[in-house]
Amino acid sequence: MVNLIRENRDRINNVLSILVFLAIWEIFSRFIATNMKIFPPPSIVGQELWRMVESGMLVEDMWASVKRSLAGFALGSTIAIVIGLLTGRIPFIRALLEPVIQLFRPIPSIAFVPLSLFWFGLGESSKVFLITYGVFFPVWLNTHVGVSTVDPVLIRAARSLGCEGRRLFTRVILPASIPFVVAGLRVGIAVAFIVLVAAEMLGASAGVGFRIGQSHEVYRPDRMMVGLLTLGVMGGLADSLFAIASKKIVFWTGEARRE
Repeated sequence: MVNLIRENRDRINNVLSILVFLAIWEIFSRFIATNMKIFPPPSIVGQELWRMVESGMLVEDMWASVKRSLAGFALGSTIAIVIGLLTGRIPFIRALLEPVIQLFRPIPSIAFVPLSLFWFGLGESSKVFLITYGVFFPVWLNTHVGVSTVDPVLIRAARSLGCEGRRLFTRVILPASIPFVVAGLRVGIAVAFIVLVAAEMLGASAGVGFRIGQSHEVYRPDRMMVGLLTLGVMGGLADSLFAIASKKIVFWTGEARRE
C-alpha cells in the first residue's frame, strides 16, 4: 500500500489539490459571497455541466472548438517553423523578414478582430486566422532561436567529417534545434486556446467561447463557469498529451532520458 502511494504520489497530489480548490470554492460561494446566482458554487455548476452533457450541447461546443484550435494551430505552426528555419540560417531572409515579424509580434490577436471581420466575414476563416496569427509568433521565435544558436562546435565537428549543405542541416542543425521547436509548439497550443475564446465570440453558432458569450447575454453564470472549466480541461489535456508526445520525439535529450 505504501509503495502504491509513493508510485502515484503526483496523481494523488493533483487530485487532492483539485478537491481542496473545489471545497474552498463551495464554501466561499455559499457562505462568503453575497449572491450565489452571480458566483455559483461547484455543486450547481456540476449540475449544469451534466445537463449540458446530456443535451449534447457541451459535446457539440467542444468539437467545434477543437476543430478550430487544431486548424489554427496546424496552419500557424507550419508557417512559423518554415519561416523560423529560413530566418535562423539564411542571413538575407533574416534581414528581410525579422523586422516585419518583430513589428507585428507585440500586437495581440484580439486587436485584429475588427479587421478579420472585414477580410474574412463571420465564417470559420476569420476564427482560424486569429488563432493562426496568435500561434505563429511563439513557434517562430523558438524555431528561429533554436536554429540560429546551434552549438558551433557541433557544426565544425560535422564539417570536419565532410558533412555539408543539406546533410549538415538535416543531420546536425535540425536535430539540435528540435527541442526549441517542440517548446514553441507547446506554447502555441496554449495560445490557440487563449485566442479561441475571442475568435468564437465573432458570429459563431457553436463553441466553448461562443457559449460563454451567449451565457453572459442571458445571465447564466453557471454556464459561463462550465465553459471556463471546459476550456481549462481542454487546454490542460492538450498540453499533457503534447508533453507525452514530445518525450518520444525529443528522445535524445537528457530530460527525456531521465523521465
